Amino acid sequence: MIFLTHDEYKIACYTWLILALIVFITLIFVKAPYGRHRTVGWGVEISARKGWIIMETIPVLFLTLILIIGNNKDFIVLFFWAIWTTHYVNRAWAWPNRAKLDQKLMPLSVVIFAIIFNTINCWLNGIWLFDLSHGYELSWFTDPRFLLGVSVFFLGMIINVKSDNILFSLRDDGSTGYKIPRGGLFERVSSPNYLGEIIEWIGFAIATWSLAGLTFAAWTFCNLAPRAFAHHRWYKEEFSNYPKNRKALIPFVI
Repeated sequence: MIFLTHDEYKIACYTWLILALIVFITLIFVKAPYGRHRTVGWGVEISARKGWIIMETIPVLFLTLILIIGNNKDFIVLFFWAIWTTHYVNRAWAWPNRAKLDQKLMPLSVVIFAIIFNTINCWLNGIWLFDLSHGYELSWFTDPRFLLGVSVFFLGMIINVKSDNILFSLRDDGSTGYKIPRGGLFERVSSPNYLGEIIEWIGFAIATWSLAGLTFAAWTFCNLAPRAFAHHRWYKEEFSNYPKNRKALIPFVI
């Protein structure tokens, strides 16, 4: 089953990359209105926990659907499906139920935008993995690109999960306000959880060595980097004793 020709697929990917750049520029000036940056005026709101579960479940279900109806079910692409699904099972079900989201709201519009993003992202990566890719032999498991990419992916996942655990621990005493995170990469940057996720999908792009993976890594950076910068500014405005040596996203750099 062919979803798109190779030429049509490339056009779709490059168009998606251009949109990522536009979103990056937009988010530098307009903060996504959820979490600590939630503001009124973005329409109907729903439970933040339900919103996260809904929008992060899409990548699990949709990529699995494309796997089922796609042509390519080689062992290597099943591995890529597995690590993708592992990430999103955590994001869709573990993270929202561990985060202190009781009584917190988020705009429905944010959920809808996230569903659109996740659907297109799954579509592009699913087409590549389960339909257009035919070059992944078992030898790919020993290819330097695969070994490096998977190592980077799991490094990013460890950073992401450990940083989330530090954030969860800030409210173990039952408090609901914000505090200065301490420990781990929080000693170097304000948003190591975002850094970890960016690293994850850079690793995925290297491991798959695909245009689809590149688009996902680019979108992850373009979406999360501006939010990390916004978090950094917020911390410095909110806490007069915020560590001055911390960068926003990349240790020692920015």
